[in-house]
Amino acid sequence: MDRQKTYVVEHLDPECGPWSTLEYAAIANESKEAGAKFCLSSAPKDLNLSESVTDIKGFHIEHHSVEDVYQDRKNQVCLLDPAAKEELSPKDAHNFDIFVFGGILGDDPPRDRTSELRKKGFTARRLGPIQMTTDTAVRVTRMVIQGQS
Repeated sequence: MDRQKTYVVEHLDPECGPWSTLEYAAIANESKEAGAKFCLSSAPKDLNLSESVTDIKGFHIEHHSVEDVYQDRKNQVCLLDPAAKEELSPKDAHNFDIFVFGGILGDDPPRDRTSELRKKGFTARRLGPIQMTTDTAVRVTRMVIQGQS
């Protein structure tokens, strides 16, 4: 039996705008449909997040960083990093259960906020050379890892 996968967005902003809310709702719904979990980590305690996201089964909000939350499972964490040398592949489904996105997307040109997570020492993979929205990056990762469309 396949192990349940968790997709984590390390929320690096003090607020959650309408675009991010839509992305998070899409990630939560699609993760639920695929039998996976979605976690929003490093969320400020006063983050105002719509019930359209928080009420989705399988969604979890965490106020601690991904490093703290998965400290005892670090070997199961894959950081999706555009600077990684190795591409994400289906074989990574056997190596990792937790896939982390954060500080990766949304700025043009990119500010490389992923570097904050890179310093934590997680194993990294990349999705290719093209910058994607967060929900698209999670969707592509899920398709590679779980074979979902």
